[in-house]
Amino acid sequence: YLDRYHVKAKNLPTLNEASLAKFKELVFDVVKQPLANAMLDAVNREREGELVDADLFKECVVVFGAMGNDLAVYKEAFQKPFLEQSQAYYRKKSQEWMQTDSTPEYLIKAEKALKEEEDRVNRYLEKTTMEVLLKECQIEILQVHETSLLEKSGSGCRAMLEQEKNEHLSLLFRLYENIERGLEPIAKIVKEHIARMGSEIITQRESALKVAAVGKGGKQKGPSPSENNMFVEALLDLHDKFRALVVDNFFSHTLFEKALKEAFEVFVNHDVGKMTNAELISTYCDRILQNPGNENEMDEKLSKAVQLFSYLSDKDLFSEIYRNQLAKRILIKKKSTEYAEKAMIAKLKVRCGAQFTGKMEGMVKDLLTGETLKQKFRQYIRDKNPDDQAMNVGNESFVAGIDFSVDLLTTGWWPNFKKMELKYPENMTRCMEVYQNFYQAENNHRQIKWLHSLGQATVKGRFNKGDTSFFVTTLQAVCLILFNGHEPGSEESGDGWLEFQDIHEQLGCGEDMITKRVLHSLSCGKYPILKKSGRPRKIDKTDKFAVNIKFHNKKKPRGFKIPMPSLEESHNPKKVEDDRSIAIEAAIVRIMKARKTLEHQELMSEVLRHLHFFSPVPRTVKRRIEHLIEREYLRRDENNPSRYIYIS
Repeated sequence: YLDRYHVKAKNLPTLNEASLAKFKELVFDVVKQPLANAMLDAVNREREGELVDADLFKECVVVFGAMGNDLAVYKEAFQKPFLEQSQAYYRKKSQEWMQTDSTPEYLIKAEKALKEEEDRVNRYLEKTTMEVLLKECQIEILQVHETSLLEKSGSGCRAMLEQEKNEHLSLLFRLYENIERGLEPIAKIVKEHIARMGSEIITQRESALKVAAVGKGGKQKGPSPSENNMFVEALLDLHDKFRALVVDNFFSHTLFEKALKEAFEVFVNHDVGKMTNAELISTYCDRILQNPGNENEMDEKLSKAVQLFSYLSDKDLFSEIYRNQLAKRILIKKKSTEYAEKAMIAKLKVRCGAQFTGKMEGMVKDLLTGETLKQKFRQYIRDKNPDDQAMNVGNESFVAGIDFSVDLLTTGWWPNFKKMELKYPENMTRCMEVYQNFYQAENNHRQIKWLHSLGQATVKGRFNKGDTSFFVTTLQAVCLILFNGHEPGSEESGDGWLEFQDIHEQLGCGEDMITKRVLHSLSCGKYPILKKSGRPRKIDKTDKFAVNIKFHNKKKPRGFKIPMPSLEESHNPKKVEDDRSIAIEAAIVRIMKARKTLEHQELMSEVLRHLHFFSPVPRTVKRRIEHLIEREYLRRDENNPSRYIYIS
């Protein structure tokens, strides 16, 4: 009745409000300080392991909360001294732990203490205390001692990484994740550790190259292909190890992702020996793609290799080498599969975009369109060459007695191959003429250029112990055909022996080096189809050659491949530099067209930011700017020579 009528009429406080006010004045204000002290003492005793009456404590907290609006009395009379006491308590405790405990032991105690404080708030304190209490505890327990904990001898962060204590590293991450900039020192140590581990692999390779076996004549041999693969696999294993650490223990946090990336960029771009790391990684991929095996295993290996590739600064160099190796797999070794090649190109495309893989995709596309063209050619020679009609059954396409097929390449997609002349035998020349006529009938505005260094042939040889077939390059085949009709006699008689100079002139390939490589593969290699005079395993211009009529291969009587050193370089350094110059100039023009006017340093920074496939040398960028000024794409500001103006 009083609250409903009298209080409203007289504008007085309600009975409840009046009662609380009197209670505060007569009771609470008298016992507030002793009660707060008793509660703080109870918290301390609980922290030391004693039991307290949580329900009674909760009722006391409720009283503090009821004595003012928005918990003002609770915060001032209890929470403030409670936080100060907590700071002092954990300041002392943390110093004791630092003296006696290793870093993992300290972290375990820290985690336990923080969980206890969180539980304490949930049991009998106001929820608003949670955030401020944990923050103060984290400062005293973790933030103040972070440097000392991370650098602690024998148990700090570096020791945990070296000893692979991943559970403790995960705990370290969880504790410092919520502290402002708490993870940065940890990420720095992780980066330094990964970089050091990678540098050790680089140092081991340097040592291996220095102690490489020395061959005859004191000539030092380079590392074997298996040693090169072992080096790449060591880098991949290292990446697997720390990638798992970043994902599983640091929960893919951006700071640690960045640390992993920057650490690998340090040593992956540290080339050792004649082969660059870009070439080593590309060659590793080439080996996998030549022998794909299980699709899942192949896919996993290629994914890891592409991840390693992503750290290269010279991605354009990798692209040039990879395209050359792709061409050999498709055209010479015939060991690639469409699925494997497309899978690898797709992975590179995800990393670097369609511009990076456009030519590679075109090369694989040529394979598919080439099959259709081969079918048309088979039909063409059946219609136009009745003399070979009886021989052309199934997928065979005989011309002048030779089963002949052509791989047609689109010029813009494929690498620049070595150009040479070659004098073909009459029947092989006839094959080329027939195809030329066929292609001109299909595409009368296009021209064909023959790449003699890439062709393949199967040749049948007759020896004393029987006939055998061998697979050779077109150059080797043309060379062997020169010996038809030359039955070998004694070297003294000269019957059946051809001199080096005669062979060179009949091949018509221009360079002595090419003829020497061909003859070396046929006379000094694993399968000596020819015999020679002069120094063994060396080709001189004074040497003579004849068919080795006694040749017999017991292991592969039905057929074998005679390898020949490639005439093509793994990449053309000059072409790479030329392509880079074009890319730099294109980037400069794009930037200046958009910005119109830029200072020299701003333009340099923009160019470096825009080029993703390689890291240009600033001196080279400056040279390309000067070149564009000469060609009147840019000009210097008359009043400020360090400012460039775009000429539209």
